[in-house]
Amino acid sequence: MLELGELLVQEKAIVFRGFNVTPETHGSAADALLPQRLAYVHGNSPRTKVGQNVYTSTEYPPELVISMHNEMSYAHAWPGRLLFYCEHAPTTGGATPIVDGELWLESLDPEVRAAFGGGVRYIQNLHDGYGLGKSWQDTFETGDPSDVEAFLTGTGADWKWRDDGTLWISQLRPATTRHPVTGIEVWFNQADQFHPAGLGDDATALTEVLSSDEIPQSVTFADGSPIPAEYITHIQETGLRLAVDVDWRAGDLLLIDNTLVAHGRRPFTGPRRVLVAMSV
Repeated sequence: MLELGELLVQEKAIVFRGFNVTPETHGSAADALLPQRLAYVHGNSPRTKVGQNVYTSTEYPPELVISMHNEMSYAHAWPGRLLFYCEHAPTTGGATPIVDGELWLESLDPEVRAAFGGGVRYIQNLHDGYGLGKSWQDTFETGDPSDVEAFLTGTGADWKWRDDGTLWISQLRPATTRHPVTGIEVWFNQADQFHPAGLGDDATALTEVLSSDEIPQSVTFADGSPIPAEYITHIQETGLRLAVDVDWRAGDLLLIDNTLVAHGRRPFTGPRRVLVAMSV
């Protein structure tokens, strides 16, 4: 019989249904499936910490689609596994779509794949407690700048503090990666979630009134040249088109390999509450 790790690599995602996991038993289930839970340090999504390295899965408005992505693929290190838990199922919608990263990569237009061959440069402007987007305090779960500097040292990122307390970070990362066990190459970046074309009309309008030093996050090709909006649209639409929806029932768990599989969120109505934990 396969060990859980071997099964997850083989299947890429596993749904645990019918185990009647409750808020009271979720912690022990997470301990069993994720023995080394990680803090969401340097995470860019708005979340609330609700337990021992357990977070709300996202706090974006329910009417929005969250495009396919691998958690923290913009960072120097990322979680190997994600465990989602449905505490309250939505009234309608709210599925977590997942997509095979190898299939996503193979399905992209060759022109787009070639254009991303040099990698992606992510830019973040993290304010000092008041402004657009997340603060550096929320992003790094600390109020001590020296903790942030210690974290960033050795990550390959360029960073500096501005006079107004904003933390500017620039990171050059590859657009694809290979799974540490199988060696399979997958599409693995969040260019579309850092690009205004992937965030809707409001984000696009924001770039017309704010400078690059004021926008919370942005992205370019490795050489600093702009990424065409049509590339971003193609990437997003391809990932969502290929995705398989995991519909939620209260008590469900979903364990995914965060390298082999990307995930997102469908719009919903009702009191959806899905929590997430991460591990190496």
